[in-house]
Order: sequence, then C-alpha cells, then structure tokens
Amino acid sequence: MASSRPNKLAFLSMQAPAGYVAGLGRGATGFTTRSDIGPAREGPSAETIAAARARRGEDTNDADDDDDERFQDPEEETALFANTVYEKDDEEADRIWESVDRHMDERRRKQREAREAAEREEARKSQPKIQAQFADLKRNLATVSEEEWASLPEPGNLTGKRRKAASLREGRDNRTYAVPDSVLLSARDQAQVSSTAQDDGAVSSLTEIGEARNKVFSHQLDQASSQSAVASSGLSTSIDPTGYLTALSGVSIKSNVEIGDIKKARSLLDSVIKTNPKHAPGWIAAARLEEVAGKMALARKVIAQGCEQCPRSEDVWLESARLNSVENAKVILARAIQYLSQSVNIWLRAMELETDTESKKRVLRKALEHIPDSVKLWKELVNLEEKPDDARVLLAGAVEAVPMSVELWLTLARLSPPAEAKSVLNRARRTVPTSHEIWIAAARLLEEGQEPAERVDKTMAAAVQALRKAGALLSREQWLREAEQVDKEGGPVTCAAIVKATIYLDLDEEDRRRVWLEDAQACLEHGRASTARAILSCALDEYPDALELWKHAAQIERVHGTHESLAALLERGVSQCPHAETLWLFYADERRRANDVPGAREVLSRAFEANLGSEAISLAAATLEADHGEMGAAAALLKRARAEVKTERVWNTSVHLAWRQAHWDEALTLIQEALQRYPASATLHELHGRWHERQNHVAEAREAYAVGRRACPTSVALWIRASRWEEANDSTIRARALLEKARQMLTQDDAIWAESAAIELRAGSAMQAKTLLSRGLQACPTSGRLLSASIWLEPRPSRKTRAAEALRRSGDSPYVITTVARLFWDEGKAAQARDWFSKTVQSAKQWGDGWAWWYLFEGSQPDGEAQRTQLLDKIDLAEPQEGDVWTELRAEPTYATIPARDLLPMAADHIFMTSKKLQEQTNAS
Repeated sequence: MASSRPNKLAFLSMQAPAGYVAGLGRGATGFTTRSDIGPAREGPSAETIAAARARRGEDTNDADDDDDERFQDPEEETALFANTVYEKDDEEADRIWESVDRHMDERRRKQREAREAAEREEARKSQPKIQAQFADLKRNLATVSEEEWASLPEPGNLTGKRRKAASLREGRDNRTYAVPDSVLLSARDQAQVSSTAQDDGAVSSLTEIGEARNKVFSHQLDQASSQSAVASSGLSTSIDPTGYLTALSGVSIKSNVEIGDIKKARSLLDSVIKTNPKHAPGWIAAARLEEVAGKMALARKVIAQGCEQCPRSEDVWLESARLNSVENAKVILARAIQYLSQSVNIWLRAMELETDTESKKRVLRKALEHIPDSVKLWKELVNLEEKPDDARVLLAGAVEAVPMSVELWLTLARLSPPAEAKSVLNRARRTVPTSHEIWIAAARLLEEGQEPAERVDKTMAAAVQALRKAGALLSREQWLREAEQVDKEGGPVTCAAIVKATIYLDLDEEDRRRVWLEDAQACLEHGRASTARAILSCALDEYPDALELWKHAAQIERVHGTHESLAALLERGVSQCPHAETLWLFYADERRRANDVPGAREVLSRAFEANLGSEAISLAAATLEADHGEMGAAAALLKRARAEVKTERVWNTSVHLAWRQAHWDEALTLIQEALQRYPASATLHELHGRWHERQNHVAEAREAYAVGRRACPTSVALWIRASRWEEANDSTIRARALLEKARQMLTQDDAIWAESAAIELRAGSAMQAKTLLSRGLQACPTSGRLLSASIWLEPRPSRKTRAAEALRRSGDSPYVITTVARLFWDEGKAAQARDWFSKTVQSAKQWGDGWAWWYLFEGSQPDGEAQRTQLLDKIDLAEPQEGDVWTELRAEPTYATIPARDLLPMAADHIFMTSKKLQEQTNAS
C-alpha cells in the first residue's frame, strides 16, 4: 500500500524540458554560456573583409567611421533618437539615477576618507616630521637658565681660525684694512649731509669722499655739544672731552626713510600753521616734529611763535615750558599767567619748576589769590605743610573758600582732635546735606572713640533718614559697596551699622532671605568677612528659625571669628532651633576644638534631651568618650543606643569600637547579630569580610564577600574589596573575573573601571590597562578618575596635551587638577605646581587625597616646612571625608577618630609608596 503511493520527488531525476529556466517564476532570466553554443570560431580576417567591401563598391575608409560610432557619447542622442522629445519621465529618471550615483559616491567617500586617514596616520608614524622629532627638545629649552644661555658661544666663520691665531701669537699679523668708500657715503647720507653726484650716481672724485668724512664728523660734534648750548643763540659754548665718546654712543642717526617722512610731515604742518595760525595743536605738533628730528633750537622757535599766535591756549604755553630750560620755562610761564591767570595747570607747572618748599608755597599762595575755589591747589598747598597744626589752619581757610568740597571737610576732620572733629563734621553735614561720606566719617569717628555700637547704629539710621529727605539716598547695592570699603579700611562696627540701616532698602519681603544669603556669599568672595557677618546677623534677626542661615553664619564665624564669638552664636542658634541636630553637633565640636571636653559633654547631654533617640547625637557622645580614652563610657553609650536607637550606623560604630580595642570575638558577635538585623547592609558585609582578612581566614573571607555581593550586588566597595583579597592571595585570575562581572553589572561606575586598569598595571600589563581605560572612558567620558589614570599611561611628551583635553572634558575634577599639578612638579616648576595644588583643595576641600599630594609636594621643596605647617592648620578647618586613600585609612579603626592634621602625613606616605610602586611596575611593563 505504501509502494502504490506516487513519488513526489521523481521530477528531480527527469530531464528538464526545452527552454526551461530555473527560478523563472521568482524573476530569474535565462542566459547563454559558451558551453551552450560550443567552441568559438575564428572570424574572417581583415583582408577578407576588405575584399568583400571592395566587391560591393564600398569605401574601405568608412570602417573608421563605424568605429567612431562605437565610441560615441550615449548622452548625445543622434540618429534614431535625434528627434525624440525629452519628457518629464526622462527628467525624473535622470534625477533618480543621479541621486543613486550621489548616494554610492557618499558611501565610497566615507570609506575613502577612512582609508586616507589611516594611510596618513601610518605615514606620520613611519616618517614623523622634524618638528615632532624635536618637540621634547624644544620643551626642554624652557628649563635652560640665563647663565647657560649666556655661556653659549657666538656663531661665526671658523675658517682659518687656527692659522690666524698662530699668526697673532708669533706677531706676524701686520695687515691693515681700508674703510670702504660706501661706508663713508652711507654715514654721510644718514647724518643728513648732502653730496654731489654725477648723473650716473657715481662720486665725482676722491675729494668728495674726504668732504663727506669731515661733514659727518662735524655733524656728530654739533649733536654732542647741543646739550650744553645756549638757548637764545643755539651756539655751543663748551664740549666735555671726557664724555664725548659717551655722548656719541647715544646719538640717534636717522635713516633715509625717516628723513623723508620728517620732510613730508614738516611740509604738511607748515601748511597747517600758515593756513590757520590760531590753531594751537598745529603749533604743538610742528614743535614736537622738530624735537624728534633733533633740532631743539628750531622746536623752541616754533613753539614761541605758537605762544604769540595762540596766547589763550594753555597747552601751547605748557609745551613751550617743557621744551625750554628751567629758567626760561619760569619766564615763559610768568608770561602765560598774564593771559591765563585762571589756569590751574599752569600754576601747578610753575610750582613744579621750583626746587625749595618755600618757593613752591609762595607760588601756590599766589595762585590761590587768583583761583581761591580750586580744590587741587588747596590740596597741594596742604600737602607741602609738614606740621599738622599748620595744615589744619590751611584747611580751615580752604573749607571757607570751597565749602562744597567734601574731601576738604573730611581731611580737616581727620587732622582735628576728636572733639573738634565732631564739630567739623556737624558743620560739614549742614553745609553739604547730600553727602553720605560725611555721615560715614562721623560713624567712623564714633567707632574710633570707643563709643557703643548702638550709638553708631543710631548715627547711620539718622543718616539714611536725612539723605532720603535731601533726595540723595543711595541704593542698597551702593550702600553695600560703601560697607565693603569701610570693612577694607578696618571699621567693622561702622560696616555693621551701614548694613543694619540699609539692608531692607529696595527689597520685597519674599525675596529678602534669598538675596541676603547671596549678598553674604558675594562679600565672602570679595574678602569682606565683616560685611558678610553683618548681613547674616541681620538675616538671623529677621529669620531666627532658618537653619540654613545659622549654618552659614557658623561656618563664617569659625573661619573669621573667635571661639568666644562662635560659641555665643551657636548658643543663640541651638536656643532658636533646639531640634537642629547639626547645630548641636557643630556646637559640641567647637567646644572639643577649644579643648573644653566637659563643655562638649554638657552640650551633647542637652542635645540628647532635646532630641530623644537621635542617632547622630548618641554616636557623637560615644566618639567623644572614645577619643579621650573613656572606652567603658563609650561602650555603655553605644549599648544604650543599640537598645534605644536601633539603627545600622549604631551597630557599625559598635563594631569599630570593639575592633579598636582588639576585642575580636566581641566584634564578630556584633557583626553576626547586626547582619541578622540588617542583612542588606553593605558596610556590615564588608566588615565581616575584613574581620576574616584580619584573622587570615582565606576561605571564610571569600565566602563573606560572596554573601555580601549576593545581598548587595550594586555595592562597589564589596566588589573591589573582594578582588583585592583575591589578588593578595595570588589569585589574579579570580580578581579579574570578579571585576569583569562587576563591569557587566555596574557599567557606568568609573571606580570599577579604574580598579580593573590598576590590577592590570600591578600585574605588569600596561597595554591591557590602557585598553580597559579606553573602554571605561567610552562608558564614562567625563570621569576625572579615568582621565587622570590615562594621562600617566601616555608617553611623556604627549601628557600635557592629554591633560589639557582632560581638563576640558572633566570640568573641575580634583583627580585631573592634581594630575596637572604633578606634571608641573615632574618638570621642576614648583610655583605652577603649588598653584595647581591650591586649586585642587579649593575646588574639593573634602577630598583628602588632594591634601595628601600637596603635603607630599611641599616635603620636596626647600621652603616646604612652613607650607606644611600652614596645610596642617588649614586641614583642621576643612576636615576632609572623601578620597580613595583617605577613606581607606579612615576605614581602619586605629585611624577612624584621629584628627585630620595627624592623618595627613600618614596619607602622604601611603600615597608616595603606592605611586612609586605603581610607577615601577608601569616602567617595567
């Protein structure tokens, strides 16, 4: 029954029908191959074709025409298509084909450009430019000192040098050299001496050459003696033979081009002063032109004519006095005063020409007879007085003559005794009611007189009301600038009074808090701490429950105030905000800094009463006791906190305290109990693994980290800690596998990528580390950590370029800024390195590794000890909490609670050893 069934595949063994084309239904087309038609046959020869054409009576030369038709451009439609019409369909088809051609060309262009770029890169590597080959040498030129530059020999022609030196030693060099005639002619032309020349430009005789020499010499003598010439005649009276050669060295020889320019300018200025002789600037320009040309006598003559033509021009008389000698200038200015007795500048110039003080005073008194209301003249006269009493008498007359001058009133008040100064300022205030400077000076006078701050505040409040009534009240920004100026001059009480009286001006109630905080920050940036403190004090009076304002005020007071003022501020703060744990902790820490441990305990006790069950306060109390050796009290506090607070952080601190006392069994018990309560705590799992590391339990530590990774798969610290433990136990392959899994799970975490590259470097595979960093930068393109690590894997000549690129990509990353500082350190540029290390701690004060690098750098400098001391003082205020090395040391219970100034040297040593070892491994690979 099965055999009777038809075979469906029988057609495969049958012969195909005639004309069958496989796949025709799917669009295939038939084609004919050589195997279908048999072997090719040779066609008729050229002679046979020619004979046949001859029998038909055809011209044999037509063959060329046929051949030409074969090579005809298909776009030129002739013959059959000569008369066809080009329709829209044809245009559309052409456009489609053109777009296809452009698309194909674009694809080929990308491939072609990539291929050409690769060829250029290969050519650059195989045949580098000379500039690239010598780039490192050019950079090293920056380190060449001035002494080394000066010791470089001058280039010269050394041909026959030995032979000439031997001749000189033997005394056989008796040759003489004649000065070429061209040198004499050139000197003659440069000295503006004309010569006689023939039509062809050649000198007519040797006699003219001698004349040129004499004229050049006489011209130099005239210029040398012009300094001692008589102004009226311009003739030389004497020549100093000892200083003649020195004078010749200072003679300025004009070139032909300069002489031509001077002649053109002289003709133009002659036209100006002749066309308009009353134009003073024209006379001044003409005189200065002659001065530049070296013709002082002519310059004085020109400016004298200008004084006659423009007697009412102040500038002409001053220019004439400048061009003449001192005695002649006095005569000239005396004539000028006849025309311009109200010119302050002419009187001041006449005063400057006098040599003794009495003569200067006499000139100024004469000037004040003509111009009694000139503040400038009064100031000059007062400055000439040596005794304060005489100056005060002059100022009393000055304020009578110029009652509206605020500057004179303030100067008189400064020179007067306090009692008289008060009356002077009162008179000034009545005379000039629109001056805020007088009110500020009155407040400063009260401050200097040790008056109470309330009286200074009342004075500035009255000033604001009086100025508002007079219509001269300043804006809030202007008053703030005045307060900053007073702060700069050392008047904190007056500064605070100005702020208190004007801080509410031009402000809506809803904007006050924000604007005041911004103003305080701006004043801090300007270095005006007293102004910022005054602003925040007023803001706290307005908003006593604003915790943010209290924090800013406390930070400013810690840096710029005293312990007493900060304690008083924090006492106000905790009374206004009793539930603010931050302020209580800040207050206790300030007492601890002042070595007032009982006071710190008392503050924390009050804080705990106001904030029952507070984790932060309980831990701060336990830490305070542990830091001062009271381990039993600290353990009791933590035990109470574990029962009342019941938070993960309390258990962590308890473990650290037991670890710190080397109570290992107790620490393990606490860890296991805490893990039962908080199984998802990455910190507790890390402590569990580290406890087994401390006991050298390899398998148990590996298992503890594995359990932690399963419970907290996103904990970077657990992955890194586990990989380092495997690496420490000579299982680099396992460490790499762990980091590979971590990278797959935490693709965007730069710490994992950095650790992966670091483990390759420690294994001696720099190329693999560079590859991992490149992949990491693709995932984290702005990571400063990865960019910094990649810089050190570059060749030394290209590190600066990569550092500049890293700065652009990472912004203010402390990793990159520290790397730039280290690059300058490697090049021996200490000033630039110190500047960049300073930028590091300014941009990231909490990054402890930056402080450690700076401390390490200062240890290598001659003047580094003083800088190190300053760093220790600064880091106490900053108290950094971040950084790879810094946090690693802080994780150790031994270093967990020591002050930052004590931890900084240890961190610097750790960084030095780590970087040195890593550099050796990199160089070896």
